Amino acid sequence: MHEFDDLRVLVQAHSPLIVIESYEEPRALLLIKRLAVNLMRPVFKWTITDGLQRLDSEQGSQAFNADPTNLLAQIKGTRNSSIYVLCDFHPFLSDPKHVRYIKEIAQAHEQLGHTIMLLSHAIEVPPELARLCYRFELSLPSDQQIRQLVHDMADSYAAKHGMLADLSAENVALLVQNLRGLTFDEVKRLAYKAIADDGAITKEDIPRINRAKFSLLQTDGVLSQVFDSGSFANVIGLHNLKQWIAQRQQAFVDNGKDTPKGLLLTGVQGTGKSLAAKAIAGSWGLPLLRLDMAALYNKYIGETEKNLAQALALADAMSPCVLWIDEIEKGLSGGDSDNGVTRRLLGSFLTWLSERKSQVFLVATANNIHELAPELLRKGRFDEIFFVDLPGDDECLQLLRLHLARRQLSLPDEALQQAMALCRGFSGAELEQAVVGAGFRARAAGTEFSLPHLMDELSATQPLSVVMAEQINALRQWALERCVKA
Repeated sequence: MHEFDDLRVLVQAHSPLIVIESYEEPRALLLIKRLAVNLMRPVFKWTITDGLQRLDSEQGSQAFNADPTNLLAQIKGTRNSSIYVLCDFHPFLSDPKHVRYIKEIAQAHEQLGHTIMLLSHAIEVPPELARLCYRFELSLPSDQQIRQLVHDMADSYAAKHGMLADLSAENVALLVQNLRGLTFDEVKRLAYKAIADDGAITKEDIPRINRAKFSLLQTDGVLSQVFDSGSFANVIGLHNLKQWIAQRQQAFVDNGKDTPKGLLLTGVQGTGKSLAAKAIAGSWGLPLLRLDMAALYNKYIGETEKNLAQALALADAMSPCVLWIDEIEKGLSGGDSDNGVTRRLLGSFLTWLSERKSQVFLVATANNIHELAPELLRKGRFDEIFFVDLPGDDECLQLLRLHLARRQLSLPDEALQQAMALCRGFSGAELEQAVVGAGFRARAAGTEFSLPHLMDELSATQPLSVVMAEQINALRQWALERCVKA
């Protein structure tokens, strides 16, 4: 009801131009029609296909006014105060003549009394009209309304198939949580899909619903959904990080006053930071979104900042979720060589970090943490900063076992222990490649895979900790007193 009152206040306050961005055109038109009846004002709807037609009565279309210029000329020449809803008029706002017509109608509001409403999925208002227009948003359904829509769809399913849908309170609550951020129509479609698949709402429906939800909300390639989130069972070591995540899971689900915000993972390249980010989403059973910092940048002024704003808004709409920003320093570092774009990006990002109310758990990874701005690293931006170091002997042994098993290869622990001296200084990614290379050696020689193949491959590889020893040692020394060891 509040959106009806909000729109009525806008109209009664003599707002000459109202912009409504929404995918729910029928719902918006129904709301406007109710408002016009309440205010006893005539209301007209215009489309490029049907022209102008009365919305609050059964009068036919005025097809001769399908042309936008003729339409605006008629509105300007009409003295009977009315509400005009122009559907999908945004392509015609590039014509200076149309902009001028709308401006003159808006400026003559005291004499003409007309209210123009621009209704479309997205509208970029020309600068000439910016000070004359007011934006209005249709509200999204609340949790209570979503739950009611789910039960309505269950009733529809029962009426159509002659059998009741299986709805457990726990699974309905989970579905409601994952349908937040969608419109009424979208909620109904996805809820019915979840029920119609098997006559029930189950936990197995949630990943499919999240894929469909992301597809509905996504508008560009800046943000992507990662489906192979995995679990901590495949993450070797990182015991402190695993314990920290486990302690905060329930607090994040409860979404109370002290909801966990996120963490920053830094460390040596190839040590499993990205794998850990995926495992957090998998262990919490949440959708994982990946923000591509490189894809944010656009050559046009203002577009880069707009891309970030859209990506963060989409993450908010997908909540509860995990937002993974890989190699965050590539997007939020740099000096003044980019006309201040990076500084504006950083400012927008810090504002979002401080003010967001949505259930978005942020996981940022960085290889070169020194490149990040100090204001991003201060306490309160992230709940914690973890350092992911090179694996020790026990972890190297477990990693070798894991990567051998994945390739249907095996060596006894006694044999692997002999390779430990060569493994020191290797990252997890480098150990995996050593196993892959050893497999190639065995196949090329036409012999059974054995320890010498692995030893030869390890001996022939120079790990990053040797190639870039100075930088790696400096990073480890820096992290010693500044980060929590993962």
